[in-house]
Amino acid sequence: MGLSREDVTKVAQLARLELSETEISALASQLGDVLTYIEQLSELDTEGVEPMAHAVEMVNVLAEDVIEGSVDREQILSNAPSRDDTCYRVPPVLGE
Repeated sequence: MGLSREDVTKVAQLARLELSETEISALASQLGDVLTYIEQLSELDTEGVEPMAHAVEMVNVLAEDVIEGSVDREQILSNAPSRDDTCYRVPPVLGE
């Protein structure tokens, strides 16, 4: 299965690519070779083969969410150079 120059030109236009005449000729041949190879894959018997999203099985590596106790607010605020009853106080960044 080959691609015509018009096919390559249309795909290039959709991809917003500017191709020279030499590039169009080369890509028509190269993309035609790719499509020929893909046609060979359609000859494979895939009966009973489950579709997959990745060639390698992937496993989620994130840790489980575990609820744990927190440090006491007074203990944390005791190290603050400036604070009010519940929060750290910092100098204004954008003005008063």
